[in-house]
Amino acid sequence: MTPIYLDWAATAPIDAAAIEAMADAACAWANPSSVHRAGRRAHGLLEAARGDVAAALGCPARSIVFTGGGTEALGLALAQSGSRMISAVEHDAVRAQAPGAGVIPVDVNGVVDLAALDAMLAAAPGPQLVAVMHVNNETGVIQPVAEIAALVAGHGGTLLVDAVQSAGKLALPDADYVAVSAHKLGGPPGVGALVVRDHVAAVAKGGGQERGQRAGTENLPGIAGFAAALTARAADSGWLQRRTTLRDRLEAQLPGAVVHGAEAARIGTIACIGLPGVAAMTQLMALDLAGFAVSAGAACSSGKVKTSHVLGAMGVGAGAAGEAIRVSLGWRTTAAEVDAFAAAWRDMAARLGRRAA
Repeated sequence: MTPIYLDWAATAPIDAAAIEAMADAACAWANPSSVHRAGRRAHGLLEAARGDVAAALGCPARSIVFTGGGTEALGLALAQSGSRMISAVEHDAVRAQAPGAGVIPVDVNGVVDLAALDAMLAAAPGPQLVAVMHVNNETGVIQPVAEIAALVAGHGGTLLVDAVQSAGKLALPDADYVAVSAHKLGGPPGVGALVVRDHVAAVAKGGGQERGQRAGTENLPGIAGFAAALTARAADSGWLQRRTTLRDRLEAQLPGAVVHGAEAARIGTIACIGLPGVAAMTQLMALDLAGFAVSAGAACSSGKVKTSHVLGAMGVGAGAAGEAIRVSLGWRTTAAEVDAFAAAWRDMAARLGRRAA
C-alpha cells in the first residue's frame, strides 16, 4: 500500500505554493539590507512577506520578528527575563531554555491550574515571564490563554505563548510574545517568527536586522515560503473543522484505546492514543511496517522514544505513558486514510494485545 503520513504535528509536507514562492525569492538573491537596486528589491520582497504573515495571523506587520524557527523564537522571548514560570507540559524547547523556572501544575487533562498560577504569581518576589503552550504538541489540549493572560497581567507579568501547533489553525492568542514556526504549516523548516507586542532585545548581536531585534541576514526564500504557506492555510477557513470531524471519526473506531486529554478542549489535528499493555515503540514499529507514519509524543528528540513528561504531569503513570502514540492529521488527510489507520490499529491491538496478556 502507499505509505500514509499521520505525523503532521512533527512537520508538514511543503506546499507547492511555498516552493514556488521560495524559488521566486531565491532569484532575488541580494541582501535585503543593501541599498542598491537589487538589495531594495530583496527588501521589498521581505516586507511583502512580513505583511502576508501578519495578515494571515491577524497582527500588525511591525510586530513580526523573523527567526530561524520556533525554538529560536521561544528562546528570544525567554531571554527577556530571568524570572520565569512555565507550565508543566511545555515543549522541551521551553524547558531547556528556562532552567530553574517555576513549574505551573496542570490538571488530569493537561490544562493549566489557574488557581495555582495565581498563587505562584502572588508569592513571586517580582514580575514573572510566564510561558504556556496554546496547543499541546502531544495531546492537542488547548490552554485557556485568555484567562492565563488576565492573571499574568494582573500581577504585572508578561506572557509568552508557544503557538507552534496552533498558528494558522486557531486565532492568534493575545500575549506579549507569541512564537510560530513555518514547517508545521506547509512552509520550509528553519524559519519562524516571534510576534512581539512592544520590542525585544536581540540575543545575538550583529548587523541590526529585524529593527535591531534579531541580528543576521534574513532567510528571504524561507520567509517567502512561510508567508505563502500561511496564506494558503488562511484561504481555506474550514479545513480545521473538517480535520476535527476526521479525528473524531478515528477515535470512534479504536475500541479499548485510551485517549489522553479527551475531556478537555482539543485541536482537531492531534490525538494521543494509548494501547494498554503494548509499548509505544512496539506500536510504532508495527504501524510503520503496515505503512503508517505516526510518532510517540514529541518527535523532536533525535529519533528517541522516551517517557512523556506531558502525560506524567497529567498524572498518567509511567507504564501507561509509555503506551501512548500520537496520530496527527493535516489539511490533506482523507477519510480513507483515517479508516485505513483505524483498521490497522485494531489488527495490531488484537495481535499484540493477546501477546501482552
